Amino acid sequence: MTSIRDFLLIVIGVLLAIDVHECAHAWSADKLGDPTGRYLGRITLNPIKHLDPLGTVMIVVSSYAGFGIGWGKPVPVNPHRLRYGPTTGMALVSLAGPAANLVTAFILVLPMRLGISMPYTLAFILTMLAYINVIIAVFNLIPLPPLDGFGVLVGIVSAFKSPAMRDVGRFLSQLETRGPIILLAVLMLSWVLPFNILGIIMDPPLNFFWMLVRG
Repeated sequence: MTSIRDFLLIVIGVLLAIDVHECAHAWSADKLGDPTGRYLGRITLNPIKHLDPLGTVMIVVSSYAGFGIGWGKPVPVNPHRLRYGPTTGMALVSLAGPAANLVTAFILVLPMRLGISMPYTLAFILTMLAYINVIIAVFNLIPLPPLDGFGVLVGIVSAFKSPAMRDVGRFLSQLETRGPIILLAVLMLSWVLPFNILGIIMDPPLNFFWMLVRG
């Protein structure tokens, strides 16, 4: 089990990351032509607007175990109202969430990158919150539905008109219904196997983005 300090930091970090993430989805969709999220009041950093009850409980319980896993309420988006077409538009909206988390992480560590003196405790808190945002960004970039990486991948594939890419597009369409089950299986196996499948997938991009953020 984790300490009270780390428990609180993980909970706050994950809630902050989800808050920024979902707000970015709503904001980007609005800028691309679909105001649904704006009408629902989702372009806000008010966490109450973005938190899912079950997802929040999951965050608290998993944070007590030393890792924070949970989810927020997805932002409703009408792909057919998006500029650049449904697939490209949705790819951009999907990408906005992880991008916002990476920007947030950079802002959080910016005082340390600038050499600003601060108490160790504050530096530790900012670093932890930044790292959690990078983790959330990388996790959501995994190309499995319902994660954002899948929407980005579909957008990339749809940009190519070759027969091979059309076959890949059809495969991705079939994968969309099975993706959540596959993702759940990966998460469960990562907890029970002697090696961490999720860690193997996430560690290289996580190290890369964290290096970029920290400088």
